[in-house]
Amino acid sequence: MTVIIIEDEKPAARRLNRMLLALGIDAKTMLHSVEESLNWLQNNEHPDLIFLDIQLSDGLSFEIFEEIDVKSAIIFTTAYDEYALKAFKLNSIDYLLKPLDEDELKFAVDMFKEKQPKQTNVQLNLDAIRKLLINPVDRKFKKRLTIKVGQHIKIINIDQVECFYSENKSTYIHTTENRNHLLDNSLEYWQEQLNPEHFFRVNRTVIVHINSIKDIIAFSNSRLKLILNSYIETEIIVSRERVKDFKSWID
Repeated sequence: MTVIIIEDEKPAARRLNRMLLALGIDAKTMLHSVEESLNWLQNNEHPDLIFLDIQLSDGLSFEIFEEIDVKSAIIFTTAYDEYALKAFKLNSIDYLLKPLDEDELKFAVDMFKEKQPKQTNVQLNLDAIRKLLINPVDRKFKKRLTIKVGQHIKIINIDQVECFYSENKSTYIHTTENRNHLLDNSLEYWQEQLNPEHFFRVNRTVIVHINSIKDIIAFSNSRLKLILNSYIETEIIVSRERVKDFKSWID
């Protein structure tokens, strides 16, 4: 059985590996970020099992599945509360609540060995967990944001934003006034603050507003290219793994 650990806290990753070694399992690979995990999974045979933390150093681990069709079973290691963990149980995804318990770890591994869950179920479960963590029923989404322009604070209505995008480890908005503004928070932060009926994350670096899409063009490798009303800084490509969800979103 091949196993990898994806965990941004290196001491926690080493502790989990020691616990697995006691069960006769050697996780030879430990990864610590979304970017590192993407690079590894793109260039290596996927393992039988991944121990996966939700919050990594550069974003949520859900992003990995948006870019790559992962062929592995998943056991989450998480510090989320019991309400979120109910989703894991309901969707038959094993989980370990931090700090990890040896008996619970053994039980989770035994469950995996018995059931050998298929990856086709994992993506459905990830979507359900993401929705539950966001809790859209109770959530009040952002209606406006503020930016600093020189010595002034400017208020921008959220519907004036064509897209959010990341560039050189910074996050920006492009507005309907054809202006770019630097934001303080990450793209992952804004993804959780935006109404999913109006905004969609098309790839790792761009979130678009439904009203900003001027044209949709078929692109290579079953992807889509978006033309926005005024944003022309870079090409906006809907990643292949996101195309199906994107088409459902625009319907």
